[in-house]
Amino acid sequence: MDIPRTLEDVCRPDRLALIVYDMQVGILRQLEDRGAGVLAKVLAVLQAARDAGVRVIFMRHLSMPKELMGAFQMRQAMAWQRVDSVDQVTPWFLPQSPAFQLAPELTVRPSEAVLDKITFSAFEGTPLAIVLRDCGVTGFAIVGAATEIGIEPTVRHGSDLGLIPVVVADACAAGHPEMGAHAVALLRFLGDAMFTDTRELCDVLSTYSAKTSCASLATGDHIVRASPDAASI
Repeated sequence: MDIPRTLEDVCRPDRLALIVYDMQVGILRQLEDRGAGVLAKVLAVLQAARDAGVRVIFMRHLSMPKELMGAFQMRQAMAWQRVDSVDQVTPWFLPQSPAFQLAPELTVRPSEAVLDKITFSAFEGTPLAIVLRDCGVTGFAIVGAATEIGIEPTVRHGSDLGLIPVVVADACAAGHPEMGAHAVALLRFLGDAMFTDTRELCDVLSTYSAKTSCASLATGDHIVRASPDAASI
């Protein structure tokens, strides 16, 4: 049985996907420096993934109109918005609202997907797991916001689905630093995920040609320019 042990093992472009989690205008503006720091890191990872031929999927958090918000959605909205009645609830992320849109710097390509969700785990209620499984993906790198709200449950859910999560720690932002640190500590304790940073992941992905395609890797047509320490594939 071939068991991936290293970052190089997991980050083969034909076996890896990049999940860009909730990099939306309305979320970034709630972060320190209005999300400029994490956006720069996410853009660096995104470019490296694109150059290496890694599949890319963007997630967006979606609000239902109040007419379609049931008891759970209303209760959650009241808790998050700190209001006492449903009359005071305002859906933050309706599709037509500026807050719902992805940061324009991301410039989603036709070859990439954008999936909407009303849950915190990117896998719940979306076709993400089906897409990754159908493409033969066995691991995913994750970047975005916020660590303590959606990235941690997505990583844990992905592990339960048999995927190997790679948390790009400095490209994941927390809305609440203390809770973000707690979420990271919990994931490290569980041991299912790998942890890296933007520079290391970009270095690993840079060993693959800019012209690499997932199809050529799958058929063995591509020769990898591996570093001396990289695992052979």
